[in-house]
Amino acid sequence: MHDGLGRANAAAMTDAPTNAATELNQGTAREIFAAFLKLGLTSFGGPVAHLGYFREELVRRRQWLGEDAYANLVALCQFLPGPASSQVGMAIGLMRAGPMGMAAAWLGFTLPSALLMLAFAYGASSIGMGGWLDGLKIAAVAVVADAVIGMARNLCPDRARKTLALAAAAFAASVPGAWGQIAVIAGGGLVGLALLRIEGKATQTPRGHLPGRSASLTALIVFVLLLAGLPLLASATGNAGIGLFDTLYRAGSLVFGGGHVVLPLIEAELVHPGGLTREAFLAGYGAAQAVPGPLFSFAAYVGAIGPAPNGVVGAGIALVAAFLPSALLVYGALRFWTRLAGDGRIRNAMAGINAAVVGLLGAAFWDPVVTSSITSGRALALALLAYAALALWRVPAWAVVVGAALAGAALL
Repeated sequence: MHDGLGRANAAAMTDAPTNAATELNQGTAREIFAAFLKLGLTSFGGPVAHLGYFREELVRRRQWLGEDAYANLVALCQFLPGPASSQVGMAIGLMRAGPMGMAAAWLGFTLPSALLMLAFAYGASSIGMGGWLDGLKIAAVAVVADAVIGMARNLCPDRARKTLALAAAAFAASVPGAWGQIAVIAGGGLVGLALLRIEGKATQTPRGHLPGRSASLTALIVFVLLLAGLPLLASATGNAGIGLFDTLYRAGSLVFGGGHVVLPLIEAELVHPGGLTREAFLAGYGAAQAVPGPLFSFAAYVGAIGPAPNGVVGAGIALVAAFLPSALLVYGALRFWTRLAGDGRIRNAMAGINAAVVGLLGAAFWDPVVTSSITSGRALALALLAYAALALWRVPAWAVVVGAALAGAALL
């Protein structure tokens, strides 16, 4: 789930010779930070590519864990909301060096893209909106289109799930906003539980610095309390910082389908007159495609360029809030993964959620991505060329984004 191709990627990982051992070698937070900083500087191409980079660096080159152990961690993170690649990194850091290793993995992988997005926020506000920024918005059209088609191909292989995806898209288009997103995801899970029958087998969680049962349950309880309590606290206090934290925390908690689905969740609450403009929002979303590391680093841009608290403080609040749900869920769920993975009902429900996510992406692709970006024949032509480069010629996403920005500056 998440990026729509994670399951296929996990299967591809088993093509190479596997290591049946489920142990995970131990290490230090310092070496984990160094390894993930390298990955954060070089991992272009989105979540599936990130998982490939992780496998090459951590499984093959460093031999921190075996093929089976890595595939099992990837499988776990497909069941959780949030950015799959960042969650896999957190899980490896946690199991290799405990909570400090988890924090080191997240910081190393996220820091480069977060700093680049912060720099872009200041640069965009100082130079204004121009043709190159229109090009970035058009690049977002191509990237999201590729995500929608890729997810539909992999997550909706039969008539039942195709129908569910189309119904989810229709509902999401009719009931926009965060509650519509929640209803679509919940409905997809219920339909999957009732009607779908997905074959599969249980997986085994690799051993390492597994949190204890009490600590795991505490993390899951904190996740739920924050999800329910932050909106009430923000409303009661009227504090802008708490409001920003609440918005990004809920976005990070409810994103089944990867960073692309975060677009409508954040847009619905932060893009409004006097706040963050839709043009600036989509420009930052386009720029996020051109940097390495997790797409969720887009939160740093949103926090920096939006209403107060903004700047570095707003970027920090938004960034921590966006990733905190993933950290709590990985920490809380890791111990219980074996039981969950072996439950056929869970597989059925998640298959329904996956199909619903395809519908969510389809609705988000139309509005606001297409409706606010394709405003002329030249814009449509550039979007089609960008999509062809990305989907047919497999040009890296960062190169497509850079090319679209330059073409926008010259033509729009």
